[in-house]
Amino acid sequence: MEQAKPHGEGETAPPAQPQSRLEQVRAADERPATYLPIEDYAVIGDLHTVALVGKNGSIDWCCIPRFDSPSVFGALLDARKGGFFRIAPPAHDHISMGQKQLYIPETNILLTRFLTVDGVGEITDFMPVKLPGSAEHQHHLYRAVTVVRGSLKFELVCRPAFNYARDGHIVHLSPEGAIFHSDGLSLGLASTVPLSEDGQGGVRAEFILEAGQSAYFLLESARRGDLGPQHVSGRRYHDAFQRTLNFWRRWLSQCQYQGRWREMVQRSALVLKLLTYAPTGAIVAAPTTSLPETVGGPRNWDYRYTWLRDAAFTLYSLLTLGFTQEAEAFMQWLDARCHELKENGSLQPMYGVDGEHELVEYTLDHLEGYRQSRPVRIGNAAYKQQQLDIYGELMDAIYIFNRYSTISYDLWENLRRLLEWLQHHWDDPDEGIWEVRGGPKHFVHSRVMSWVAFDRALRLARHRGWPAPMVEWMETSARIYEQIMHKGWSERKQSFIQYYGSDAIDASALLMAIVKFTGPNEPRMLKTIERIQRELASDSLVHRYDPQRAADDGLGSQEGTFSPCSFWLAEVLARCGRLDEARLLLEKMLTYSNHVGLYAEEVGLCGEALGNFPQAFTHLSLITACTNIDAALNRAQGKAGAERLAPPLERPWNLT
Repeated sequence: MEQAKPHGEGETAPPAQPQSRLEQVRAADERPATYLPIEDYAVIGDLHTVALVGKNGSIDWCCIPRFDSPSVFGALLDARKGGFFRIAPPAHDHISMGQKQLYIPETNILLTRFLTVDGVGEITDFMPVKLPGSAEHQHHLYRAVTVVRGSLKFELVCRPAFNYARDGHIVHLSPEGAIFHSDGLSLGLASTVPLSEDGQGGVRAEFILEAGQSAYFLLESARRGDLGPQHVSGRRYHDAFQRTLNFWRRWLSQCQYQGRWREMVQRSALVLKLLTYAPTGAIVAAPTTSLPETVGGPRNWDYRYTWLRDAAFTLYSLLTLGFTQEAEAFMQWLDARCHELKENGSLQPMYGVDGEHELVEYTLDHLEGYRQSRPVRIGNAAYKQQQLDIYGELMDAIYIFNRYSTISYDLWENLRRLLEWLQHHWDDPDEGIWEVRGGPKHFVHSRVMSWVAFDRALRLARHRGWPAPMVEWMETSARIYEQIMHKGWSERKQSFIQYYGSDAIDASALLMAIVKFTGPNEPRMLKTIERIQRELASDSLVHRYDPQRAADDGLGSQEGTFSPCSFWLAEVLARCGRLDEARLLLEKMLTYSNHVGLYAEEVGLCGEALGNFPQAFTHLSLITACTNIDAALNRAQGKAGAERLAPPLERPWNLT
């Protein structure tokens, strides 16, 4: 094995002088800026944070200690100065080199493979699940490099950029590896091959492995001063690997879905688990920020928070698949938010994973953004918006959970406060499901979900026998329904519209059938589906709305097709009895996942991934579409056990 000599022939190197962030940035600016396609990444994690690993062997995104913390590797948002940890054969040594990625079956352990004429090498990446009681900043990321055929030369470069590339750091080499010290956070890189400084705030190494040989690396985080000398060995690696493998396989063995799309549903479940913040049970919308919905455009948002809008899909998916512990934890998180109502009794659209209320939005102007897509945003100003649909999604989620378990009377009292506020405000203009920044409107979807809020509250009150102003709720529900049918329907367009007084079509109208505001075969619903297919759909891909006709979203640029809407369309077609069409559309949508079964928020014109990645909402919509379409096909085919295979929860969203 060819190895670089350790600094000082095995003696501990003296501490390096701090290199200012400006010096590091100037050195980094000398490198060309190159970006992988968003779909060329896979994700690993430890239920507190994640790392995005490219097909080129580079970790280009990781925030520590949790999802919404500042990045330590951020090349995803600035290839020159964002920071990365890359291990790969030198490209100039292999003119023709294939790159493949896959997960070890039924786990979130990743294999990245390099195929060359000279040999085949593999990198195994994983983060051991963080145990309760371990230090907040303590995280571990293992990387093992193995050659399975021939002989390969590898190059390692680890160049962190702390605090979104705003903080400088000191590099300290030792025979065991290297430690990177910044204000408040340190990273230790233990290595079985010698490392040397690269002059740009990082370390590097070159080594050759023959068939059957391996090299091991361990990246560990800690508060500054808490990190001592690191050590990694083959035995330590294999012990951690086996524990992590067993964890993921035990967890996935709970999955009750055995239908037609088992592999895709299970991968989506594994993604959702990776996006779960274990201390509270919250699930982030995505682990990234500012990946653009249009490359070069301003539609770049921070999704590292938990949206109430995802609540019903989340609980339905978790309970349908059999992950009751995760459903209970998420319900506890929701319960806590309902005990933190604003003074007027209302909620905000999203919260931090620990329940934080203030998610102040600002921009990182020193970062160029993914492929020059500015601005890079941290925080999300939509937390201050009024979005009336969230009350329906919250009540639907609680109704779903109530079919599985029991909610508390204390929660019920807070829900009554919420509904009292909604009774007085459901007819207000709001920013709606798509969080427009061009001014509030009377959005139809917000009215539909307000109706859902009262409908589910009435069901809960009847089921539990709890006190409630039933007559007032029924009267409010009826007023909302009649208003939608009168003002939310366009005779000219023969469709439900986006907001009152417009002719804009919105794919959120598909949810009318899913939440059973109206039956899927109701004439107005059928005409709306036809209009959505005509104006917003391109084969299996569906846009949320047409920005040129819809409410001003404050941005004015185009965007890709919105993947959850595509899965909604497939599910609604199945509800209409158009099973062949629904199944084909679903099968086509499944081809738009990336090479390891992950979805970003949107799909571009050429099938490329757009927006934050991976996105929980898309994977949740995939699960509900697959389970419901599978159950409908079973019933249509008269298969034995079809009822057993159908989603087990008795709830309004079921096809039955």
